[in-house]
Amino acid sequence: MSRRSVMFSPGDRPDLMRKAPSTGADTVVFDLEDAVAPARKNEAREAVAEVLADPAFDPDAEVCVRVNPGDAAAADFDAVLDDDLRLDAVMVPKVSGLDDVVRIEERMTRVGFDLPVLALVESAAGVLNADSIATTSATDALVFGAEDLAADIGATRTDEGTEVLYAREHVVLAASAADVDAIDTVYTDFEDTDGLREATEFALTLGYDGKMAIHPAQVDVINEAFTPDAERIEWARTVLTAREEADAEGRGVFRVDDEMIDAPLIAQAERVRERARAADEW
Repeated sequence: MSRRSVMFSPGDRPDLMRKAPSTGADTVVFDLEDAVAPARKNEAREAVAEVLADPAFDPDAEVCVRVNPGDAAAADFDAVLDDDLRLDAVMVPKVSGLDDVVRIEERMTRVGFDLPVLALVESAAGVLNADSIATTSATDALVFGAEDLAADIGATRTDEGTEVLYAREHVVLAASAADVDAIDTVYTDFEDTDGLREATEFALTLGYDGKMAIHPAQVDVINEAFTPDAERIEWARTVLTAREEADAEGRGVFRVDDEMIDAPLIAQAERVRERARAADEW
């Protein structure tokens, strides 16, 4: 599946949660952490469970819940880990090391669940341990959180983002090495469409598979940036068709037009196909 756009919706706003899939986001995240005030956590858990239990709520999007960090996650899991609820994945914040994901995996296993984990890497420890976090069996994506990271290390956020560039690149490398998704940080000014587009296109050049969104208006911009154009899709079709012919003949390297195609380019073509399918362009 493709996670071009990963959009958050406050866990204490059932009206917004029900509307979230209509934004076109590939993944919708019902947020029990930052978007919910401490006094409203229990109300939010009940609201999320009610939406997930509704038979009419059956979106095409991946449905995820962001739990609270540490011990506070226990009450979140009690609310949402139920066979009668539509839940596809769990997002875990403040992941600082392998053990954080292992504890979540063990907690899910004890009650008979095996859900993929989207691990939020948003601290100095998390970035430095990103490789081990990514290789944990439950981890299906590394999610980079620049705002929390900047606060953790005392950095000043700038429009250029050079203060978090190393960390941003490190997360991509760790995710790629472990063959899991890499999801880029939020763009906080949801009214700045041009800035979002530029930031998303830069994330794409770094190797990210998708980007988080905090407002429905951001989804189309993100999806468009991560959707290959017609020329790129046609290239991928040609490569993958030629690959089938080469496989039948036992050839690992083959030619398409003036380009020699080997395993890395085949992997690129497969990624183009995945993103095009997410946009119903394949």
